[in-house]
Amino acid sequence: MNKPLNTLIVEDHQLIIDSYKMALDFVANRESDYSFKITISKSCEEAYLEIEHAANFGTVDLVFLDISLPPAKKYSILSGDDIGIKVRQLFPKAKILVITHLSDNYRLINILKCLKPNSLLLKNELDFNRLTESISNVLYGIPYYSHSVLKLVRQHISNDFNLDQIDRQVLYYLSQGNKTKDLPELVNLSLAGIERRKRKLNEIFNNDKKSDKVLIKIAKEKGFI
Repeated sequence: MNKPLNTLIVEDHQLIIDSYKMALDFVANRESDYSFKITISKSCEEAYLEIEHAANFGTVDLVFLDISLPPAKKYSILSGDDIGIKVRQLFPKAKILVITHLSDNYRLINILKCLKPNSLLLKNELDFNRLTESISNVLYGIPYYSHSVLKLVRQHISNDFNLDQIDRQVLYYLSQGNKTKDLPELVNLSLAGIERRKRKLNEIFNNDKKSDKVLIKIAKEKGFI
């Protein structure tokens, strides 16, 4: 048997933590090449401190990461996204499984782009078989995504649209009910810059009516928000 993988579970619900531990035990019994040394963090602060400790005295090989977690504002860690970025910075070879209840496309695309997780699973699509399959795949270098995530990825591959992060932010905040005049407070652009972005987005999506409602509807259909 190889050296146990240093495994960090970042999750604040004990039942879910227990299910991950059971899945790891199952995989360890089935895959003789692997065993796991497990550490639990139930908040961003605990996870941040554990990662810092590992950077000085050890390593992190495998991470189970929830996104919606109690923040650690004194460390500028607001959610699991920031923990994932920290892991990627300090342990670039670590394998990250993001398991989340989040379902809006904007957040999921950001997770895929920023964290580049080896697996992205939605909790409402998860069962024990899928969980153990995702762990095994990731260990052998094979990405594993929930059905909805795969569908979203395929949508973006098939859509011939070049939208950057600011375009997505404009669409997202409009979809949340914000007015165009309020967007400069949310997006790092002037009002004139936002208006130009909206004109470009209307052209990209062939929105002849130039209506925000229609623009958001098309963007949702295309999987951008």
